Amino acid sequence: MDTLEIICSDDAYSTQAQKIAHKMGVHLNQKIAKSIYRLEWSHAGAHLQILNQGNQKPISVNFHTGSADHRRKFGGGKGQMIAKAVGVSAHIKPRILDATAGLGGDAFVLATLGCHIQLQERSPIAHALLADGLVRAAQFAERTQDNALANIIQRMQLSHADSIEKPIEGIDVIYLDPMFPMRKKSAAVNKSMRAFHDLIGHDDDSDQLLTYALNQDVCRIVVKRPRIAPHLADKAPSYSLEGKSSRFDIYALKKLQAASSAHTQTT
Repeated sequence: MDTLEIICSDDAYSTQAQKIAHKMGVHLNQKIAKSIYRLEWSHAGAHLQILNQGNQKPISVNFHTGSADHRRKFGGGKGQMIAKAVGVSAHIKPRILDATAGLGGDAFVLATLGCHIQLQERSPIAHALLADGLVRAAQFAERTQDNALANIIQRMQLSHADSIEKPIEGIDVIYLDPMFPMRKKSAAVNKSMRAFHDLIGHDDDSDQLLTYALNQDVCRIVVKRPRIAPHLADKAPSYSLEGKSSRFDIYALKKLQAASSAHTQTT
């Protein structure tokens, strides 16, 4: 890939960096004249830099600081729309497969509510950033003795896989948030995220992913969509929850049972 360079400036991350470089078909620590993206491991962990974008911050995953940490401490709890969509209640903490994990933001919210999440991400770059964020959050929790954060991270299990190729077992809810082209009129602060979307690609097989999910033995499927976007695969959901910019399409297949997720009650 002649627009991506992978750099490792901290030997502690050399193994991870070398694996990703091999997957992406580039040479580790080789600068590329026409490079657009730089995936780098430093003492601060993994981050993706969009080159030639001025003061845009690098993209990284941070669950123990910033907006994720603030939402964990001051978010809306079970009243959040995503919680209602997947069926979280006082007695039900569904076992969830996040089949399009991305950078893990929604999965982290659900894990803070007591749900156990299996995260699957097929993009090597997104997976690398997310894996690094989980490791650093776990290390921070241990260092600061933040048991609540440690429990949340333990409820998030990440794998590098294509969900369409993997059978589903022991799951109550399949959560899908397929990559959707970002609007061209997005604010300037989203330049890096737009470039990130272009780098890892859009989920052109999202219709097939929904069809696959509907054939699994689960209680419901939840699809996150832009508010005015069409339904995946032209399949109307059982019902939808709509917000200002996005909505959740819920395909209710059978009733969620508290007993099926009793092991997830610890928060």
